[in-house]
Amino acid sequence: MNQNSQPDKFLKFLQFPLVRILLGFLTLVIAATLLQVGTELWPGHKTDITNLVSVLITALGVLLTYYGFVHFIERRPVTEPDVSSAGNELIAGALIGALLFSVTIGFLWIFGFYHVTGVNNWTAIFPWLVLAIFSGVFEELLIRGILFRIMEESLGSWLALAISAIIFGFLHLANPNATLWGAVAIAIEAGIMLAAAFMYTRRLWLPIGIHFAWNFTQGAIFGVAVSGNEAKGLLQSTLTGPELLSGGAFGAEASIFAVVVCFAAGIFFVWKSLKQERFIKPFWRRLA
Repeated sequence: MNQNSQPDKFLKFLQFPLVRILLGFLTLVIAATLLQVGTELWPGHKTDITNLVSVLITALGVLLTYYGFVHFIERRPVTEPDVSSAGNELIAGALIGALLFSVTIGFLWIFGFYHVTGVNNWTAIFPWLVLAIFSGVFEELLIRGILFRIMEESLGSWLALAISAIIFGFLHLANPNATLWGAVAIAIEAGIMLAAAFMYTRRLWLPIGIHFAWNFTQGAIFGVAVSGNEAKGLLQSTLTGPELLSGGAFGAEASIFAVVVCFAAGIFFVWKSLKQERFIKPFWRRLA
């Protein structure tokens, strides 16, 4: 009997796409939880600065965990978090995310749905800076780095794009003030755009930058609810009008204006990815 048969079977089992997705999810969730708990146990009074340091440590920790998962479990070169491209792509993504939300708010203001009622102290940005860093890094590693990428290897880009967008959108049903339309809006505007941004570069930094800046701009700057979480930012504001147009209690992300603006950006990234032949065929077409 071949003594290597059992280890070989186990390694093949680990490489099965669904197993890698589940194991990747579990690995990142455990790492993020342990890191957050660990930083919460720091002695001393919690301040905005210590909270910021804590989330930066957590973000770095989950990035290293992702690197380890790909290197030791998937056993391949780790290219998605290539540090040589991090600076330029994070900045580009941040500018894109901030611009997209600013355009969305611009439409809401022009049509009378967004109202500024006051200005808060600049320190109001810190809670949303912390949230934006964590959600931008953790959710992109989880959804685009693990879910979309591994599905794409077998199902191809189109199916992976659709399925990951739907899953990403409907995960937001667990958020405060969630609605079915809000989940659909997130799937269309963010699920498609962020996966397409990943395809365009084949790295995680551009979608991380977009995701971070989108959340930071809406919560910290414009004071709009972030995926249903009530926000108090630099600007004190309210959204009024029909939920389809204003987004309602879920926030501007559930506004048809956000859907149109971000879907257009998503189509642009899809077009650029197609033009550069970054799309992957499903396995049954590759075998034909």
